[in-house]
Amino acid sequence: MPARWSVYLSFHLDGITAALTVFLPVALLTNVLAGQARLRALEAEERRREAAALATQQAALRRVATLVARGAEPSAVYPVTVTELARGLDVEHVTLVRFDADDLCTVLATHDRPGRERLLVGERMPIDGDSITGRIRSSGSPARVDDYSVLTGTIASRMRRLGMRSAVGSPVSVDGTVKGALMVGSGQDGPLPEGTEDRVCDFADLVSTAVSNAETKAELRASRARVVAAADQARRRFERDLHDGAQQRIVALGLGLRTIEASVPAEDVTVRNQLDNVINGLADLYANLQELSRGIHPAILSKGGLGPALRALGRRSVVPASVRVDLDRRFPEPVEVAAYYVVAEAMTNAAKHAQAQGITIQVGLVDDALRIEVADDGVGGATADGGGSGLIGLRDRVEAVSGRLEVSSPKGEGTTLTATIPVPPEELAPAAAS
Repeated sequence: MPARWSVYLSFHLDGITAALTVFLPVALLTNVLAGQARLRALEAEERRREAAALATQQAALRRVATLVARGAEPSAVYPVTVTELARGLDVEHVTLVRFDADDLCTVLATHDRPGRERLLVGERMPIDGDSITGRIRSSGSPARVDDYSVLTGTIASRMRRLGMRSAVGSPVSVDGTVKGALMVGSGQDGPLPEGTEDRVCDFADLVSTAVSNAETKAELRASRARVVAAADQARRRFERDLHDGAQQRIVALGLGLRTIEASVPAEDVTVRNQLDNVINGLADLYANLQELSRGIHPAILSKGGLGPALRALGRRSVVPASVRVDLDRRFPEPVEVAAYYVVAEAMTNAAKHAQAQGITIQVGLVDDALRIEVADDGVGGATADGGGSGLIGLRDRVEAVSGRLEVSSPKGEGTTLTATIPVPPEELAPAAAS
């Protein structure tokens, strides 16, 4: 080979070697950087998905929390809870159950994806064998099942028929007592993600709060009802004692004095006048006691019902009153007594405070609820929380029978007091004119 070709080849080999020496590390570095970039992109996408999932869960939790904060009844909270939990965790199945005393549980709410076999609200199942439901009831703590195929019992068998392979649940506890369980189930292979227990617990706590609120309100209503019933019984006894005791005694004394008066000689004018004054005084005392008796517990309410009692109340009103009672039946005594005192207190306020010239009273049955409306044309400005008006005690009385009292009283435009008292159909007495 000529020398010049040797030099030429040597020169090019040196160039190739130099190029490889420079570009190979660059290529390797580029590849490493590209891999790192892809990894960072994947990590960023994973964080984005996790953030989106967390936002979805938090939004679902807020919707349930808002419902509970508004004081919704548990029966309204249950279906929303299971639906929002299923949406927030993106799971196929959610069930809320109540633990019963006979080793059974009752389904309160359930959510399943369309087209799947599902549990039914109200369905009862025995807590036998081994199940997440039984584990929660016995431990009072969150529990998980990673493989339903290894469990035994009615509930586990039912969950397998629903296609569930794993589940996580949390207890629903009120005042330290486990009342039920909230559970999510997955039909996918493998266990539910770690941390699912915490998400379920958040929703279970809201259900617990709703149940606790409802129990507290029920206890308050029952307490009010007991106080009101005791007061009404005391009034009835007092009214009966007045009628059978003091009033009858006054009548007897009056008749006795009339007998004595008849035996006094006609010319003894002074004695006859004195006796006549005493007898008239007894008559006035009898009338006063009779009026007091009506205010304590009107006998006409017990005997004739709400219609006659309210019309009699209207006739005795200091302020001219128009009374319209559209009722054709009797109601439970606590309801009639509450309605009577709503009208009586409103009329008293109109006479004492409102400077009213007229009162309109309307009473009727609307959608299985007794509706009482008393309106005056006075100065307005009354509030249900105002001291001295008697409306606070009246609100307690109405709420004791699960009713609602509303007061509308713009200044200068009069006052309208409206009470609505629910009366379940099964509690309505046989129809009777009132």
